Amino acid sequence: MAEEIPDDDAPEKGPRVRAVPPGDDRERLLCPDCGFVAYRNPLIVVGAVATWGEGEDERILMCRRAIEPRRGYWTLPAGFMEERETTVAGAMREAWEEARARIAVESLLAVYDIPRISQVQLIFRARLVDPEVAAGPESLEVALFRWAEIPWRDIAFPTVRWALREHRDRRGRTDFAPAVNPAPDVAARWETML
Repeated sequence: MAEEIPDDDAPEKGPRVRAVPPGDDRERLLCPDCGFVAYRNPLIVVGAVATWGEGEDERILMCRRAIEPRRGYWTLPAGFMEERETTVAGAMREAWEEARARIAVESLLAVYDIPRISQVQLIFRARLVDPEVAAGPESLEVALFRWAEIPWRDIAFPTVRWALREHRDRRGRTDFAPAVNPAPDVAARWETML
């Protein structure tokens, strides 16, 4: 069953009807004239836990957001991939855009599924090429934090906490599979440990 989109701004041509296309099992936006299906798929976010130093002197790059959502809260340098970009190139670009940081990506640290906002987040482990960083246009400020200095109560998103903890748990290791979303009880416990 097709249904016209109730929107005064809907185009007069092209994808404008919600229906289940032949051979599909869910409603999509399609063009009733030619049958073109406008698929909407999850967005991919790439970022990095980028560090400078070793052991107890290790510091983690974080950015205080200058944009919504969660303006004023701290996050890792991360953002949406661009078309025709690799995941590693995207993480490197985001580090530069948000923190004017040059990073060397080492390995994939985590893959987080966030279905409520249709995102897949790929977080890499990386090293800063040098400690010179500065706020980019999407950051109010940037800083290199030792573990005990991380502003846990002012972290922008749960996945930032997850990635930081996974990084800490895997420090010094290279023999691991990427982490995934923690079980709900583990994530809740991490929230209460602030």
